[in-house]
Amino acid sequence: MFPIPPDLLLIPMVIAAPNRAFLYAGICTIASVAGGAAGYMIGALMFEHIGQPILILYGLLDQFSAFSEKFNAHGSLAVLIAGLTPFPYKVITIASGVTGLDVTQFLLWSAIARGLRFFIVAGLLWKFGDPIRNFIERRLGLFLSVFALLLVAGFILAAWI
Repeated sequence: MFPIPPDLLLIPMVIAAPNRAFLYAGICTIASVAGGAAGYMIGALMFEHIGQPILILYGLLDQFSAFSEKFNAHGSLAVLIAGLTPFPYKVITIASGVTGLDVTQFLLWSAIARGLRFFIVAGLLWKFGDPIRNFIERRLGLFLSVFALLLVAGFILAAWI
């Protein structure tokens, strides 16, 4: 069973008390980043005891080292994308800990991404109320995914030019 995404819990709370929309978004952001930090610690502390022996067993430790270097080169972008889109943020939190992504960068980009996600939801509901609810529940993930894709494409284009 999958957990309920936090922004779906935020929706009824903001509809019930619109004057507290941004307070709720702030609480969701803080709680999500704290959960992300816990995921990071799980990845950082458990890899040596669980993940590394499995990689050694399958002869993949060298390949994992190469993956870690590539991940860390673009890890901040991965955290931003996972924090904004429907991609499971917890996967990136654990991967960030496993690969040793700089914890300051991880926390910074987690706060930016999760804050954007929650404050966009809260702001839309605060401004438009219940009529915008259907858009948020059905299309906000797609909208943010397209935004993230365009952001990545813009970075690639800027680097290519």
